[in-house]
Amino acid sequence: MLLIVTVQGQQRISTEDYIDTYKEVAIRKMHEYHIPASITLAQGILESGSGNSKLAHKANNHFGIKCHQDWTGKTYYMDDDEKHECFRKYKHPEDSYRDHSLFLTERGRYSFLFELKITDYEAWAKGLKKAGYATNPKYPELLIRIIEKYNLSQYDDKSYKDKKAGDERTVKHIKRSTIKPMTIDQFQIDERYPSGRQLFSNNGKKLLIAVNGDTFNNLAKEFGIYTWQLYKYNDLDKDYVLKVGDIIYLEKKKRKADKQHPAHEVKQGETIRSISQLYGVREQRIYKMNNLPDNIQVSEGKVLKLR
Repeated sequence: MLLIVTVQGQQRISTEDYIDTYKEVAIRKMHEYHIPASITLAQGILESGSGNSKLAHKANNHFGIKCHQDWTGKTYYMDDDEKHECFRKYKHPEDSYRDHSLFLTERGRYSFLFELKITDYEAWAKGLKKAGYATNPKYPELLIRIIEKYNLSQYDDKSYKDKKAGDERTVKHIKRSTIKPMTIDQFQIDERYPSGRQLFSNNGKKLLIAVNGDTFNNLAKEFGIYTWQLYKYNDLDKDYVLKVGDIIYLEKKKRKADKQHPAHEVKQGETIRSISQLYGVREQRIYKMNNLPDNIQVSEGKVLKLR
């Protein structure tokens, strides 16, 4: 592994931001699979160029994991040791983290690593090289250097998550205690359309709540707009199928949220898109404001800036 080809024209993410984005994922995988979070993060940084590699952007693959015979998921092809090699493609980066953990736990040659202390990152780094994870003779030193430079070993302390929960975390000096979560109930009743449809407004933009039988074609006809506008306004692909309860904007969402909602604390099951719909803010703007890579699966408890 260790293939880093960067993507031209993509906004780069710093190593510090990469760590902030994925440290909670690495900690969760440590608790599930007993692999040091510091090792997982350091490998992600090294293998993906802090999330800026072509493979990370195009396939959400942060560890350079190739297809192998047992892979039945989506694939992405690019040159590596050989021409046009097959790499695993994931829906979300976190899926890549999970597969990395499974890769180490399900292959016998790595079994001796799990006899090591979870806080002994040096032994883990050297053990990965011994087991044949990478051909670069400097691989252990590279991992150890990253871990020590960014103090990643702090995440190997299993009490870290509990200690962190008591910390006051801010986004641009916004206290968590002052964040007022938005709910659908807060949408303002706007008008009743001639068809009998109830419209709402949120962040100054008109919207509706999808009901049984709604399709993009029918909604476009009902409101006198094009279907492509509905897809664009709601950050959707053309193959998306409407579901009852979907929030559908009839106008282009804004670049930032209302003043009373400067930030949002992510709840379980939420995505950048669902948060975008809830606050009436363009999806790409949320990625940009928070310096996040596209299509990232945000972790529960993360605070996102909305203006």
